[in-house]
Amino acid sequence: MPSPVPSSLPHRVPDLGAMVLLLAVARHGSLGRAARDVGISQPAASGRIRSMERQLGVALLDRSPRGSRLTDAGALVTDWARRVVEAAEAFDAGAQALRDRRDSRLRVAASMTIAEYLLPGWLIALGAERPGTAVSLLAGNSAAVALRLLAGEADLGFVEGLSIPEGLDGTVIAHDRLVVVVAPSHPWARRSRLSPRELAQEPLILREHGSGTRQVLDAALASHGGLARPLLELSSTTAVKGAAESGAGPCVLSELALGEELSARRLVKVPVEGVRLRRQLRAVWPAGHRPTGPARDLLSLTARKPDGA
Repeated sequence: MPSPVPSSLPHRVPDLGAMVLLLAVARHGSLGRAARDVGISQPAASGRIRSMERQLGVALLDRSPRGSRLTDAGALVTDWARRVVEAAEAFDAGAQALRDRRDSRLRVAASMTIAEYLLPGWLIALGAERPGTAVSLLAGNSAAVALRLLAGEADLGFVEGLSIPEGLDGTVIAHDRLVVVVAPSHPWARRSRLSPRELAQEPLILREHGSGTRQVLDAALASHGGLARPLLELSSTTAVKGAAESGAGPCVLSELALGEELSARRLVKVPVEGVRLRRQLRAVWPAGHRPTGPARDLLSLTARKPDGA
């Protein structure tokens, strides 16, 4: 039957630093040279050995002008200390191997807008800082990102929406604005503004439930009668833009995703008065587990980028 695991070390077990010093004394036969070897002063080394002797209740060294010699008890304690130090070195090597394995890969889950329009720049910068890290990206809506993180399938996530998903911690990394856009041929293209009620009543080309875009739009129009039944419900920003460009109907998307279409006038922005369509973009991770290694480095890179607003 295995022995029970103690809740703490016995009070007579010296600390690891004292054992390393004792091994240095045994190796050099001199307290002064041992002190230089471990990087402390000779008085500090002498005090540490005396403290160790008091703790163990035995003399470890015979001190003389010619040097320091291990007593019989000191030789026995040194043998024990060597095994402890070797075990500690093996423990440290194993921990380093775990860190190296962790740092060799990064699994990122991101909502569509962030994955397509912000993450590429961050990942290029991360590659310059950590060229040996292999990065995999899982793109989906904000709800899917939360599920990936909670299932342990991603190290760091990025979401859009009104709040941090349950079970996650996070920080705001940017702000974004949703805009209403239509094809130049659509009647709204000639409007100087829309009311929230008009937007709510119009069948729109929308992202699916669970997307950050849909969450913000649902909340913004809840007091104006809520969204009408969608004209189309699509699972990617690219598909929504394509449908709007074809003249199928209006859509509401992140301003980050519309730069090229607006500048080329393939889509036209239609202002909406009296409704707030801003949202926060967040980095998220499982609650209580702050990002480490390459995930921490990627998180720091997001802080160096300007707002998407």
